[in-house]
Amino acid sequence: MSSSRRLVILGATGTVGTQALSILEESSSPLEVVALSCHQQGGKLEKMGPPQAQRFQTSQPDQHAALLAYLEQGDYDVCLHGIVGAAGLPFTEAVLKTGRTLALANKESLVMAGDLLMPLARKTGAEIVPVDSEHSAIFQCMVGASQKDVRHLWLTASGGALRDFPMQDLARVTPAQALDHPNWDMGPRITVDSATMMNKAFEIIEARFLFDIAAPEIKVLVHRQSVIHSMVEFLDGSMLAQLGPPDMSLPIHYAIHYPERLTSPLQGFDAQMFSKLTFEEPDVARYPALKLGWMAAEMGGNSGAVLNAADEVAVAAFLAGEISYQKIAELCQAALENMGGDPIPNLTAVYAADQRARDFVADLLSTTTSR
Repeated sequence: MSSSRRLVILGATGTVGTQALSILEESSSPLEVVALSCHQQGGKLEKMGPPQAQRFQTSQPDQHAALLAYLEQGDYDVCLHGIVGAAGLPFTEAVLKTGRTLALANKESLVMAGDLLMPLARKTGAEIVPVDSEHSAIFQCMVGASQKDVRHLWLTASGGALRDFPMQDLARVTPAQALDHPNWDMGPRITVDSATMMNKAFEIIEARFLFDIAAPEIKVLVHRQSVIHSMVEFLDGSMLAQLGPPDMSLPIHYAIHYPERLTSPLQGFDAQMFSKLTFEEPDVARYPALKLGWMAAEMGGNSGAVLNAADEVAVAAFLAGEISYQKIAELCQAALENMGGDPIPNLTAVYAADQRARDFVADLLSTTTSR
């Protein structure tokens, strides 16, 4: 890999950004960091990365605009996008417009706007290298193959904090119980989404767009050990899987250095665990949110934006003690059935769908809590 390859890190003060900078330092990577961004932690950002790198604090309107301009006109080769949430959408669009490589950790981009962003990437020749462990696994298994070679994609799921919780007690689940994940250390919303398996619903939508495969061909298995991160089943019956510990450093390292594999100090899979790997079909009664992923992926258009917004509002209400755990999926399904499927010609339409879904769920919540 040429030392002239230049890297931009969006969300540099967040989990993905800080891990990426550690990886670059520890592995003596030839990548040159030329720009860093954060939303609010400007003081922390100034201490990160090489001193010559440009820095942008996007909570300041002029800096937000300057970063968008840099992404469209600046001198860089790869952008690692670690911004969280819908706020990352315009930056995804800006990178894809240039035809550069996008190492994408901002899953909301494709969940909310896959119908808009994937055609843009195809038009400009931009390559999206996913950072989510599941999609990174599929991407790696697909090297040298094409969509027409695939029979099924198999997404694996840990099953979340409540995978063994008595079904009859799910209505009384507390936020603390839903946040007690057995394998991963993540933020509150994604940990709750892991418990409901809404995170896997979003990954179905993301996989639908990333790999251009029909939603029914995307399958889900509960894999408690979180070692096999996902699998690809090919037309000839062969299965390829990518294995590794539950550590985001591995897919980050792969994505920013793609298409090469460079030496790193990261530790891989312990072969002694092969005898301990298990797989189960997900229980649809335990995980009613899962079906919403296939539903939204088939509906297309604004469906992902509606589902994402509804889930964000519903999970916040659950964590605040305003609704029961099981109400999360019910609210999200209501929003999707009432509002999903409209076309999204631009990001304005995506944001409008996001807001309408938030208002819709908020109205349902006010009706519920006022009784």
